[in-house]
Amino acid sequence: MTDLVTFGETMLRLSPPGNERIESTSAFDVHAAGAESNVAVAANRLGADATWLSKLPDSPLGRRVVGELEQYGIDTEVVWSQTGRQGVYYLETGTSPRGTTVIYDREDAAVTTAEPTEFDAGLIKDAGIFFTSGITPALSETLRETTLTMLKTARNAGTTTAMDVNYREKLWSPAKARETLTTLFPGLDVLVIAARDAETILEYEGDPRQLAHQLGSQYDLETVIVTQGERGALAWHDNVVHDQDAYEAETVNPVGSGDAFTGAFLARRLAGDDVGRALEYGAATAALKRTLPGDVALVTASDVENILSERNVLIDR
Repeated sequence: MTDLVTFGETMLRLSPPGNERIESTSAFDVHAAGAESNVAVAANRLGADATWLSKLPDSPLGRRVVGELEQYGIDTEVVWSQTGRQGVYYLETGTSPRGTTVIYDREDAAVTTAEPTEFDAGLIKDAGIFFTSGITPALSETLRETTLTMLKTARNAGTTTAMDVNYREKLWSPAKARETLTTLFPGLDVLVIAARDAETILEYEGDPRQLAHQLGSQYDLETVIVTQGERGALAWHDNVVHDQDAYEAETVNPVGSGDAFTGAFLARRLAGDDVGRALEYGAATAALKRTLPGDVALVTASDVENILSERNVLIDR
C-alpha cells in the first residue's frame, strides 16, 4: 500500500541563472516542475511513501522528468506515449519593480490525452490519500473526465481524496474553473484553496474562516484549508477552525511553496498528527521551500522540526 498517490502534469522548468533576462541568457537551469509531483516529493521527504502518476512522451525530455523525480525518492508510474510532447515553462525572476515572468509552452502535451484506463486503478484504491490539483482538469476536456473518474475510484474504495485548487489564469477563465471545479468538490475529503483563488473563482470576499466553514458544509468536506500567503493559513475540520501563522523566510524562490505546504500537511496527517500539528509542519516546510531554487522542497524532517522547535522556544520565552 502506498501512503500517497498523486496525478498530474510535470513540466520541465527552464530559467536563466540569477535574474538574467530570457532574451539575453546563454544558459538555462533545468528542473522538473509540477504541482502534483511537488506534493509527492514534499510528502516523501517527511516520511510518506509517495507515487506520482502521469503520461509523458517517450523521449529524452520525458525521461529527464522521470529521472529527476526518482532521484528525489518518489515512485513514478508513467504511461509512455508515442504522441504528444513534453510540457515546458520558462521562469524569469526579477526583483521589484520588474518582478517575475512565466511563459508556458505546454500545448499538446502528452498528458492531455491521459485516460483512466491507462493507469492501474489498484494504486489509487490501495492508497491512503489520492491527490490532484485544479491545474490538471484545466489542461483538456479529457483530463477533466479522467480527474473525475479517478476521484470517484478513490472515494468508492475508501481512499481519502484531496485537491489544491491552484488556479492558473493562463489556463482557463474564472467562470470555467468555477463550473468545472465545483463539480469535483463533492468528491473530495480535503480541499486546499488560496484566499485569492476563492475571491477570483468563487467570487468570495468575506472572512476566510467563514469561507472554510461554508465550503465544508456545502460540499460535505472533511477538511478545508485556506492559505493566505504571508498571513499564514487556517483549516476547518470537525467544525473547528485551526489558525497557523506563516514562518519568516528569506525568499530565494517562492515557486512550489504552496505544494510544499500541502505535501507536508498530507504527510503528517498520514502519520497520525492532528490537523493543528499538520498545519505547523506545512507552514514550516513552505518556509524552507522559499529558500531553495527549483520547484521541489528538498527538505528533511529534522529541518522542519528545527524550525518548529525554535518557534516553540520563542513562544515559551
